Amino acid sequence: MVPTDRDEKIRELMTTQPFAVLATKGEHPHTSLVSFIADEGLDALYFPTSRDTRKYRNMLSDPRVALMADDRGSDPMADIRRASSVTAAGTAEECGDEESAAVAERFIERHPYLEDFVRDPGTAIIRVDVKGYDVISSFQG
Repeated sequence: MVPTDRDEKIRELMTTQPFAVLATKGEHPHTSLVSFIADEGLDALYFPTSRDTRKYRNMLSDPRVALMADDRGSDPMADIRRASSVTAAGTAEECGDEESAAVAERFIERHPYLEDFVRDPGTAIIRVDVKGYDVISSFQG
């Protein structure tokens, strides 16, 4: 199957952007900025988080999450008309020891400045099993 423009935009943003906004739900919706990586098939996204955070507690009580990445530049007002965003909706789960170790190495390759955080025993590696993607490619205010 030939990739569509939508498929290409999803792959581009999910493999090139270093950060995404994570949305979780506890007493009320909560968003957090996270560093992330994607697996080859874009079926899973991974990010580290401290177990002592609201987002972690929220994911334990309701594992449904969304991660949004975008390609705004450093001057959002100049870039907004051509900016795109991709939101991945899915279910979050802490990785087991073996998966965490493998993902941690890949994560550190992409985000070497977070090595100490990723290796900290209080940090969990979270896998989001992606159920679907939404693409927005024109800003409507």
